[in-house]
Amino acid sequence: MTLLEQMTELGRQARVASRALGQLTTAQKNACLIKMAEALESPAALEAIQAANGLDMAAGAAGGLSSAMLDRLKLDPQRITGMAKGLREVAALPDPVGRVLDERVRPNGLRLRKLSTPIGVVVIIYESRPNVTADAASLCFKSGNATILRGGKEALNSNRVIGELLVKVVEAETGVKHAIQVVPTTDREAIPVLLSLTQYIDLCMPRGGESLIRAVAECSKVPVIKHYKGVCHVYVDAAADLAMAENIALNAKIQRPGVCNAMETLLVNRAVAETFLPALAGKLAVKQVELRADDASLAILNSRLAPQTLPLKAVSDQDYFTEYNDYILNVRLVDDVNGAIAHINHYGSAHSDSIVTNDEARARQFLAQVDSATVYWNASTRFTDGGEFGMGAEIGISTDKIGARGPMGLEELTTYKWQGFGSGQVRG
Repeated sequence: MTLLEQMTELGRQARVASRALGQLTTAQKNACLIKMAEALESPAALEAIQAANGLDMAAGAAGGLSSAMLDRLKLDPQRITGMAKGLREVAALPDPVGRVLDERVRPNGLRLRKLSTPIGVVVIIYESRPNVTADAASLCFKSGNATILRGGKEALNSNRVIGELLVKVVEAETGVKHAIQVVPTTDREAIPVLLSLTQYIDLCMPRGGESLIRAVAECSKVPVIKHYKGVCHVYVDAAADLAMAENIALNAKIQRPGVCNAMETLLVNRAVAETFLPALAGKLAVKQVELRADDASLAILNSRLAPQTLPLKAVSDQDYFTEYNDYILNVRLVDDVNGAIAHINHYGSAHSDSIVTNDEARARQFLAQVDSATVYWNASTRFTDGGEFGMGAEIGISTDKIGARGPMGLEELTTYKWQGFGSGQVRG
């Protein structure tokens, strides 16, 4: 079977499955998700998943994967239990399908209703973490979508075993075949072939680094929800509570620097920089955060800090566009909130940005004029997350403007249709 034939079969099967999934009741979906969780936690499943994961871990170590990547790849009993917990949490969430979004009656008596419906067939392309297989499959299933999962080659064995376990449960509990499918090949050409099948595939959601997402967006013929990178900012205003600003900046940068909602650039009003920057730098030194600072910031830090307190160098223009995912932080002084807004809208990635201030007018201006998916007043950027937003699990974070934006949960995996109820009306 050629690659085109193989991918076409996946797409065709998913399209058929999507029609059947759309007919399942909330009770049927929730009961099935609970059974999926139980299946993952069974002794046989724990053994099979860990055996498959062991093969992936060995291959990854032999292939030179970093310790951080190997940690993301690893599945131990605790992480498998975590996947099962996630399935139960999805089961407990409200069903996003069948919600009445709008109702109206026209002057001629025609009654219109706008109803949420599944998207149809969703392709998820992701890297490294095999737990995404269960997360993505459960969210798509609950929202009535058939899903085709394409994980990284480093997790092929783990993904295949997890996928097979979930598929068996769905078939046994609902009778629907091919609701969840794992692409069985590591051939990179499978992605553009799969994403050319516009008659079967409705949406693609890539999860991973900027290079993966750009490659997918460039080759896809179906809509792609993108999140290229997270270049997030915190602006410390002249009217900020500096103790609060320090806590927010530290949390945004060092609580977990390798994630997309971590701060990459700190903007500080010149009026408070002499006080704020040295104090913050002393706290950042605990993690030896490298500061890449503009001339004004460098002058303050060099005059106020003891030598070798923490790595310190001049920032470049390209640095402001960079998502480090590391203990590196850009620092720049600005004259006012307008300067902060201008910097963020030019260099940012439209992900998450925050202002720290006690001046409500400036805060409102920042919230209104910063063009990002999530904008905060006196809070860390680290809250941009489906769980933190009370949405349960998330399937990703979108920085697009059309369709979903910000954390994507169950509701963002639906579209809608209009239903019309008449009594013989015709248009004149």
